[in-house]
Amino acid sequence: MKELVRPPRLAPGARVAVVAPSGPVPEERLQTGLDVLRGWDLDPVVAPHVLDRHGEFDYLAGTDADRAADFQAAWCDPSVAAVLCARGGYGAQRMVDLLDWDALRAAGPKVLVGFSDITALHEAFATRLGLVTLHGPMAAGVDFIKNARAQDHLKATLFAPETVRTIASGGGALVPGRARGVTLGGCVSLLAADLGTPYARGGARGGLLMIEDVGEEAYRLDRILTQLLRAVWLDGVAGIALGSWLDCGSYDKLRRVFADRLGGLGVPVVEEFGFGHCEGALTIPFGVRAELDAEAGTLTLDAPALR
Repeated sequence: MKELVRPPRLAPGARVAVVAPSGPVPEERLQTGLDVLRGWDLDPVVAPHVLDRHGEFDYLAGTDADRAADFQAAWCDPSVAAVLCARGGYGAQRMVDLLDWDALRAAGPKVLVGFSDITALHEAFATRLGLVTLHGPMAAGVDFIKNARAQDHLKATLFAPETVRTIASGGGALVPGRARGVTLGGCVSLLAADLGTPYARGGARGGLLMIEDVGEEAYRLDRILTQLLRAVWLDGVAGIALGSWLDCGSYDKLRRVFADRLGGLGVPVVEEFGFGHCEGALTIPFGVRAELDAEAGTLTLDAPALR
């Protein structure tokens, strides 16, 4: 697995666009998030349809066409240095096919930030644009607007990425060891759902797989991991980091599932890594070469996430 192109870091005064590719966005939380970004000396602009609600499906932030148009316009705006997703939920899979990838590529490398349902965009950006993206807190997320650790780690990654080349999770080894590879991952249910689409990579061979999820019971996570195993998608993976599992039931039960499904791969596996749907979520760059140390609970990047 090859390293991807690193976008430029942000500078004070940079214009950033806030978009809603997936679920509906609470206005109050959005305004709070915008205030945080302004406090970082950024100039946030809100895409026209961010506060829309789909007329028929209340789990979508507006129509697929409008969400895609907002995203494309934001990315292709030469004055915009980064595109920040407002929240996850569901819907990115429905709009990703409506994007003009030639136009996005021509707009040049920029920063994309998001997680959860935004996993579909992380994968598409890796396969279509070959671009490093940031799996990190979203502008209208409760985990962002109310948590200083999440804010500080994202801010450091955006403005001074050399200061966070070693990401220390506080987690420990499910399977001990060290591994080197290129980071990838996200919401594991989205990775499984992406299989067979034009945007899915062939597998995680040579990669450091960073996975997490929300609201999936143990048997569902068993099914998801089994699907990835049966699809040989996990063949050749170099190492695995397990993030948060909010509302997924007893962690002791989940841990047994992870040991059963992933322990046989013969690679280091670190648990409780502190990214995803959790308080103080760390920002994880995807597409960069790094070393994962399961016993130390660290991910050390060969180079800063942004140039």
